[in-house]
Amino acid sequence: MSRATDDLHDPSPPPARRLLLKGALAAGALAAATPAVADAAARPKAVPYVNPLVPHRADPHITRHTDGSYYFTATAPEYDRIVLRRSRTLGGLGRAAESVIWRAHPTGDMGAHIWAPELHRVAGKWYVYFAAAPAEDVWAIRIWVLENAHPDPFKGTWTEKGQIKTAWETFSLDATTFTHRGTRYLAWAQHEPGMDNNTAVWLSEMANPWTLTGPQVRLTTPEYDWERVGFAVNEGPYVLHRNGRLFMTYSASATDHHYCVGLLTADEDSDLMDPASWAKSPVPVFTSNDTTGQYGPGHNCFTVAEDGRTDVLVYHARPYKEITGDPLDDPNRHTRIQKLGWKPDGTPDFGVPVADTGRA
Repeated sequence: MSRATDDLHDPSPPPARRLLLKGALAAGALAAATPAVADAAARPKAVPYVNPLVPHRADPHITRHTDGSYYFTATAPEYDRIVLRRSRTLGGLGRAAESVIWRAHPTGDMGAHIWAPELHRVAGKWYVYFAAAPAEDVWAIRIWVLENAHPDPFKGTWTEKGQIKTAWETFSLDATTFTHRGTRYLAWAQHEPGMDNNTAVWLSEMANPWTLTGPQVRLTTPEYDWERVGFAVNEGPYVLHRNGRLFMTYSASATDHHYCVGLLTADEDSDLMDPASWAKSPVPVFTSNDTTGQYGPGHNCFTVAEDGRTDVLVYHARPYKEITGDPLDDPNRHTRIQKLGWKPDGTPDFGVPVADTGRA
């Protein structure tokens, strides 16, 4: 997700970083950037991470606000509420008290399958994007938005702004928002009528934080074998702006050990609404690893470490391969974090999901 200075995803980076990255920084990852600090030596040092960071929390979203705090939300395995944590450090999120800021309705819309919340600050207000279905039709999943005008997202009132209306009333989820060069976008996953897939990833400009302007364009659909294991899925998009490019990650296949991360890349000067601007990696960039014992890594986002400079990959995975029954009924997708590397050509180096209690 890209940047606007009002966006939680996009606080202004330090001047040195601004020059290095050629200006506005991208979506989810740099949401975490901190205000400039005159003495770089005064920055807190990044510490080794202990994984899992937060057990039993899938589809994690971590962002660092301009107040210096990290904010965390994720899918609870009961699929019935939206939770929020806050800490001055990434590691502290694992120990932070968890507050329920909203609960599913007992009947009607937003009554079931409360999935994949993301917390963003836009134009001085807080927004949560999440997926939900009617209590009486639990697979009629759509994208919904909450708004809170209070400066502290743990206070104030969360108002239901309603459903984000897309081109079709079909299965849709995993919305994320970002700005790039003054334009706000929404990226999400949705089933397109008549297509031989479960979901593809879509992009649209926005009129406001809960309304699309249209048109909506398809950026990627499951076409490779590794995107079609169990289910033909592209979902969970997230954007990172670095080195003159926008990198959009997404997750593919069923939510068992086949789940993995793919990558789209666009030049920062290109027309983001032109699907041809986005080059797709023919292979996944982050996958299960038998050596480290981590399986089904995916639904990632990005943030930055306490030093304000080191990029951090946030994702969920399970510590075992074999699952009994439906993977969605298995609660052991745990939130994990590790340092994101960079290759000499300026593209991200995801490495492998680190072992439990490993160091990033």
